Amino acid sequence: MKGLLFALKSGFGWLSAIPVGISMEGVEALMNHVYVFPLVGLVLGAILGTVSYIALQAFPASLVAVVVIVAIYWLCGINHIDGLADFADGVIAHGTREKKIAAMKDVYMGTGGGLYIVVLILAAFAVLSSLPERLLPLALLTAEVSAKEAMISFAAFSSSLQKGFGQIMIQRTDKGQFLLGLVISAVICSLALGALGLAILAAAQLAALYLVWVSKRNFGGATGDGIGATNEIARVTALAAALALGGVLPWTLW
Repeated sequence: MKGLLFALKSGFGWLSAIPVGISMEGVEALMNHVYVFPLVGLVLGAILGTVSYIALQAFPASLVAVVVIVAIYWLCGINHIDGLADFADGVIAHGTREKKIAAMKDVYMGTGGGLYIVVLILAAFAVLSSLPERLLPLALLTAEVSAKEAMISFAAFSSSLQKGFGQIMIQRTDKGQFLLGLVISAVICSLALGALGLAILAAAQLAALYLVWVSKRNFGGATGDGIGATNEIARVTALAAALALGGVLPWTLW
């Protein structure tokens, strides 16, 4: 139990900007319990949902969307969206796999990375400003849980390409960790939004598996940048699923 709690604490250090601290011992504990990612997502999503609920009392939908986007990157940090930028630079680059990998490793952000970030932020704004007020807080909660499970999925079904923290996660995340995380995520999402919550989770998983294929096709394997990109893309995919299916699937449990 002590190791599990240590892993959970380290999860907040790994996945958010909350100043809990993280050490190599913490990373080791977290990699032994990667399935706690959705539990971290639950807390982060609950905070974001609360922020959106408070903002809805004072602002119109468009300003609420801006507040939520700012809150996401204030709470979760920019490491993952930086990973998206690097991943996009590699995908956009022309030429051999070696050239694509070199573009992904380049410390300077290229046109592809900038474009992907702009499109992602615009998509997040469009979806967040369009979600029904009653649905928005719980959609944020389930989206964050789903995004964290998507990171596990990406790692579990990918092969490592290079050394680094991403390599550690990819090598240590097996199908058992994936399935346990998926069960935890499914319970949380179904309790939050019923059938809609499970559909949101499924949409994020499909996004993760698609990115596994994109990464393998372009680079021959996966890196930490791919894990970060998965978090960002899966979150927006999950929110889009909430918007698209919110009027179709049942989600009010009270």
